[in-house]
Amino acid sequence: MGDTVVHLHKTTEPPNLNAPVTTLTVVPDPPAAPVFPLWVRSGRAVKAAVTHERTTTTARAVARHTLYVWGGARIAARRTWDGRTAARYERYMRAAEAAGNMEAAAEWEERGQRFRDARHRRRMDLLHSPVDAAKGALVGTGMGIGALVALGVVLAIANEDAAQVITPLMAVIEFIRLLITIVTVVWGPLVSIGPFLALLALWAVGHHQQAAPAWALPANVRNGEGEPITPSIVVKALRDLGVPALARAIKEMGDAGASMLGPITIAGCGVEVDVTLPSGVATNEVQGKRRKLAENLTRHEHEVFITIPEAARTVRLWIADSGALDEPIGPSPLVTDETMTANYKTGKAPWGQDLRGDAAAISLYQRHLLVTGLSNQGKTAALRALALWLALDRSVRFWIADLKGIGDWAMFEGIAQVLIEGPSDDHVIDATEMVEDAVEEMNRRIEERRRDPSIVFSPLIVLVDEAQLAFMCPVVGEDKRPYGGAKATSRYFMAVRKIHNQGRAVDVLMWQGTQDPTDQNLPKLVREGAHTRASLVLGTESQARMALGDKAVDGGAAPHLLRQGLDKGTLVVASDGITIPAGQASITVRTHFIDEEPAAEVADRAKALRDGVTTLRVIDRGEERDALADVAAVLGDAPRLRTNEVLKRLHALDAKVYGDQWTNDRLKALLEEHGEEPKKSHGVMVVHRDHVLRALAHRDAAGSASAAE
Repeated sequence: MGDTVVHLHKTTEPPNLNAPVTTLTVVPDPPAAPVFPLWVRSGRAVKAAVTHERTTTTARAVARHTLYVWGGARIAARRTWDGRTAARYERYMRAAEAAGNMEAAAEWEERGQRFRDARHRRRMDLLHSPVDAAKGALVGTGMGIGALVALGVVLAIANEDAAQVITPLMAVIEFIRLLITIVTVVWGPLVSIGPFLALLALWAVGHHQQAAPAWALPANVRNGEGEPITPSIVVKALRDLGVPALARAIKEMGDAGASMLGPITIAGCGVEVDVTLPSGVATNEVQGKRRKLAENLTRHEHEVFITIPEAARTVRLWIADSGALDEPIGPSPLVTDETMTANYKTGKAPWGQDLRGDAAAISLYQRHLLVTGLSNQGKTAALRALALWLALDRSVRFWIADLKGIGDWAMFEGIAQVLIEGPSDDHVIDATEMVEDAVEEMNRRIEERRRDPSIVFSPLIVLVDEAQLAFMCPVVGEDKRPYGGAKATSRYFMAVRKIHNQGRAVDVLMWQGTQDPTDQNLPKLVREGAHTRASLVLGTESQARMALGDKAVDGGAAPHLLRQGLDKGTLVVASDGITIPAGQASITVRTHFIDEEPAAEVADRAKALRDGVTTLRVIDRGEERDALADVAAVLGDAPRLRTNEVLKRLHALDAKVYGDQWTNDRLKALLEEHGEEPKKSHGVMVVHRDHVLRALAHRDAAGSASAAE
């Protein structure tokens, strides 16, 4: 083994500063997990087990079914008490007094007194009944024994056997002994299971009436999902409405509060019930609490409608089944029935369904029409559906101005004599001149009617879609008169007013579609001149009053309570041309939606009925078309459209420029020229709006750069 040298003296050599330095990092051990005592871990385990969803569900089920027995016993006892006493009559009398119906209170008091008199007579009869029952039993037993002995004598004589005299009597005695034996055998088990049968009967009563606390009921019942509308639910909802006089009266009525309600009847996808309010409660107090009433009935606000029928102090509630109004209605009969025709004078247009699920049809005979609502809620589709039906009457003429200009009315080429399409001020000028021409036609007809009162004119429908653009048009003509506005100098306003005043008499009718009504874009005199006023969803109650009038809104019409986007195509209609339930001022209609292709098919059927109409189509005033900008315009707000749909809209925009020579290949070449091209989506070629806008931006940027150079 080698020797180990140990240096005892300190080194005198200087340290090497250039030598590498090794740094040692000491990583501390991770802290040990805390150790909880056994009793803490056990407690957590017990808590987790007790609060587990399965445990709580089981405990709730056990409590619920146990309490059903108690609730059933309480209900059975209450029914027995009501049957034996006059308590029922006392409750009804108090309910009638609380409702302010003194005649009904007096009638219930009289019925209660008759019940007491009859009960007294029954009790007096019980004093004599034991003696009468004993006498009856003795007489019956004697007669029975005598009859059996007589029968035995007949048998004995017939069989020449004296022993058969008591044979019938012994047979009866043997039968009685058999019954006693059966009862002896059955009695023990019957006594054992009898209480269980009684408990089962009480449980059944409690289960049927859901006689358990709310916390013990199933989740779907607690949440109100699928809960049927019953008198008790309606009365409770009214009691908790927050109307003090109503709550006080219902509490005084007690269980007889259901006397306020008429029959609950099935009405389409919901139920309907009339509620007679107690004295001191006004109908508008209930109308103003629509949202709270709906939530008390476990419904959304749009699923409850409150209207005022003819009866005094009465409100009519229509309560939809949960989620039923979110389901679409079926297709229009215009699409499904290819043989359908129209009659302007006697027919009714199939517009949709009311809330009861019944067909809603409307007469258009000599009625000016106004359809309004927020943007993109189905206004044009609702208006177009009526025009398509009326087009099936070959005698009806159409002059149409579509101030949106994206081809929504393009299928009326060949039906309408005038078709204006476009949103510019020039198009508004054309539309105004069209309405003024209709005024001249009206005046001509009036003069002819004066000369010949028997003359009959072909109906002329003057239709302006997006009429708010006409009212808001800032252009002033050469005669210093503005085209838009709501003053006596406004050309469009005055032309519409003249048609409203006299056009009906000679079948010149004004139809207008407008959005987001205000006093500026829908003047008061114009909206009140329409015989049929219909509104889709609106933003405020004041707009609802503009659209439908004060009477309709005061009577329960509430388009401002419809849901934007979700209630597309749902209209609130005020018109004498549609069947409205008695006592109501309006009706809610879910209109059929007819898409562009089915609409074109219906229009083709209408064209086939006519001898051929040359349409004066006004689209532009000769300016050079910007194809890429037009593609962006026809795309509108849609994120993408099929290429054939884009071509169809381009054709509707300008048939001369975008005629048959415009094909998928030419559209593709246009987009490729600007660095974009159609793409496939689910196997179909589509044009993306973002791509077109990007191409426009690149082109404009390149143009600006070239101009700068």
